[in-house]
Amino acid sequence: MARKCRLTYTATLMLLLITWKESTYCNGLTVSPPKNLVLTDPGQLGQLEITWNPPDSLPNVTECSVRYQLEYNTYRESWASIRTSKRTYTAQFDLMKDVRVRIYTLLSGTCTNDTMIKSTDYTEVIQKPPSTGVSGTEVLDFKCVFHNMEYTECQWRRSEKIPDNSLQKLYFWHKELGQAEECPKYKTSGGVTIGCTFADVPLPVFTDINFCLNGSSPEGPLKPTFASLQIQNHVKCAATKKLHLQTGPDKFELHWEHPDGKVPGHCLEYEVEHTQEGPDGKKSSTKSLPGGRTSLSLSIDINKTHCFRVRSKVHKYCASTSYWSDWSHPVCHPAGRS
Repeated sequence: MARKCRLTYTATLMLLLITWKESTYCNGLTVSPPKNLVLTDPGQLGQLEITWNPPDSLPNVTECSVRYQLEYNTYRESWASIRTSKRTYTAQFDLMKDVRVRIYTLLSGTCTNDTMIKSTDYTEVIQKPPSTGVSGTEVLDFKCVFHNMEYTECQWRRSEKIPDNSLQKLYFWHKELGQAEECPKYKTSGGVTIGCTFADVPLPVFTDINFCLNGSSPEGPLKPTFASLQIQNHVKCAATKKLHLQTGPDKFELHWEHPDGKVPGHCLEYEVEHTQEGPDGKKSSTKSLPGGRTSLSLSIDINKTHCFRVRSKVHKYCASTSYWSDWSHPVCHPAGRS
């Protein structure tokens, strides 16, 4: 039976003190970095709790405030930095890569002549990815699609190195859940699990959703795969169904309706494919139409056969990424050609 995806391995922690080269002295006053920097995994598939303690020796701080500067590598492959007076913080990480967190002490106020003093050294924790699992058994090409903004479907491919009779499990967590939950409805093909459908369990938008795929096999546990995403950035619209073609003496007017679903029309951009065929052969071209436009005018050669089809996706002003829909059925002139 597959174990629930919680980091129970013994993390390799390395505490490093690295000197920061910028001068941080004020009238000879210095401050040490915090101590006891610890990462704790509460079982939220990548969201870790960071805690620390003040340095052992602090100058008289009755006239100064103590704050901390925390820096960490995010799951988006960038570094983030925050300043806080608290001694705990929660952040999202990619558990398939090294987790790096470093922290400085900041001191300011009357005792420093109102100058910010930053500890010369910082304390750093480096947590390595889990080493458990049969090598090469991570799933491949994990992705989730928010179909028509109505339901989410996640899919993946099995590694060729996964042993026969292996059992895979998908777990997910977001801030509205108390703990990680298992996929509500698996998709299978030929007796093999290849995906999960969230039809009756809607996932929240504009919220980080964490996933973990793990499992068991006769040779031991499978290598876990972690992912984090926001589903509004993974929308795939339905194919456009209603296209209307009007012909004039020397031009075409193509009109279509927004696809079915909950995607706002103003968030869509379209691509029109125009295929023309005549005595000199067949030629296709595409034209992009931003801003929710649902019509296109074209000059034509009446001696050729013309066919059009349309597809759509959510544009960059409504989502950071999205998927193109499937192509619509073509409409042609003369009618009946395709």
